[in-house]
Amino acid sequence: MEPLTEQEIRTAFVNCSKGEAKRLSVPRDLADRPWDDLDYLGWRDPQAPDRAYLVSPSGGGLRALAMRCPSPGAQQLRRSMCSMCLTTHTGGVSLMVAPRAGKAGQQGNSVGAYICSDLACSLYVRGKKDAGVGARLQESLTLEEKVRRTVSHLAAFIDKVTA
Repeated sequence: MEPLTEQEIRTAFVNCSKGEAKRLSVPRDLADRPWDDLDYLGWRDPQAPDRAYLVSPSGGGLRALAMRCPSPGAQQLRRSMCSMCLTTHTGGVSLMVAPRAGKAGQQGNSVGAYICSDLACSLYVRGKKDAGVGARLQESLTLEEKVRRTVSHLAAFIDKVTA
């Protein structure tokens, strides 16, 4: 993924108002992110722990989602699998719920997916971050195929939000 600026991130949101996008907390460490290893940028809002955001390249542009999720301390201690990268965690997967874009979102419709609580799917797939023993299932897929699958799952989620 190419490095992003704060302005690019704020203008990419598809499921919140321009005012909300202007007020949300963007990571201050954008220059320090491992951009070469990221398929999307994801972060939790330190000022509002029940808010999470992700920005993904899509069709030559960017699409960003605002999501709600349980605060980090509210996680259960059972094993769950991320629906994006297929990494299993004990207490490290959260149901992230994104309001639908447009009129459907204004009417309260939303789409949810179970995603790594720290939104670090790209790093788990590449083995740059460890989720513990048994977190990654043994597969015959190449790294490139696993990355493509994760990107495909993410694109499908974003498509559901914007449909």
